[in-house]
Amino acid sequence: MGDDLGDEWWKNEEGSEAEEETDQDKQPTEKTKTKPEKRKKITEKMIKAKKKKNNEQERIIPPNTKTEDETSAKSKKKRKKKKTITDVLATSEAKPACPADLQSMLSQYFSDKRSVIEQEELKLQNSCFLSCNDLTHSLSSYLKQACPKWAKIQRQHTEKSSVVLLIVCSSALRAIELIKQLTTFKGEAKALKLFAKHIKIEEQVKLLQKSVTHIGVGTPGRVSALIEREGLSLRALKYLILDWNWRDQKLRRMVDVPEVKLDLIKLLESGILNGCKEDKVKIGLF
Repeated sequence: MGDDLGDEWWKNEEGSEAEEETDQDKQPTEKTKTKPEKRKKITEKMIKAKKKKNNEQERIIPPNTKTEDETSAKSKKKRKKKKTITDVLATSEAKPACPADLQSMLSQYFSDKRSVIEQEELKLQNSCFLSCNDLTHSLSSYLKQACPKWAKIQRQHTEKSSVVLLIVCSSALRAIELIKQLTTFKGEAKALKLFAKHIKIEEQVKLLQKSVTHIGVGTPGRVSALIEREGLSLRALKYLILDWNWRDQKLRRMVDVPEVKLDLIKLLESGILNGCKEDKVKIGLF
């Protein structure tokens, strides 16, 4: 009528408790075993991912096969192709200047600075020019041909602060050379250096005011400065000789040097072009 108490029920309870304890002891050991396995798997994945990235980068970026010697050789070839102004001028034949050269220089300079009507007014007639040097003359022989009545003109000139003959060149050293070449032409005429090297402009003004000067030899920059200061007058000027054909060590003419070219244009604008139109001044290209 009651439960079957024949079994020893308390022993079963003790056995179940012991099994639970053994299961609990096993669980942490299993957990400890799984942790290093997971870490190994993660590191392997990271290494594989890095290898893939490196392979992709190697595929995208082409290898630099060119050596430094090849690149330097190519750059040298490019540099050799470029020619300087002196190289071009050395290969080209020297041609004597003509009035058209001066006209083209003026028209190119004033093309974007003056109107069409004003540019037409700048044009000079052929009668405004002396005979040009054919590259066979020295300065004295050229002037004897261009100014046959020089002895008479020299005697008649008595005005101070002015010159009858003005020779314009590119540098002070060239001016000294030209003055030396004038010895057989000038006779008793007085020549004055009109350049800036080692000579103050105030000294040149005093020299012009002190006595009669027949010939002035200098650079366009200093001559223009003297005209602006009223130290040099153009009233008695009859001949303007431009040292056009001469070339320096770099084979440049005076019009090939930008600074000298600008000074020359400024000098021509200071009253010489107007004097040519009025038939008072003649221009010679030496």
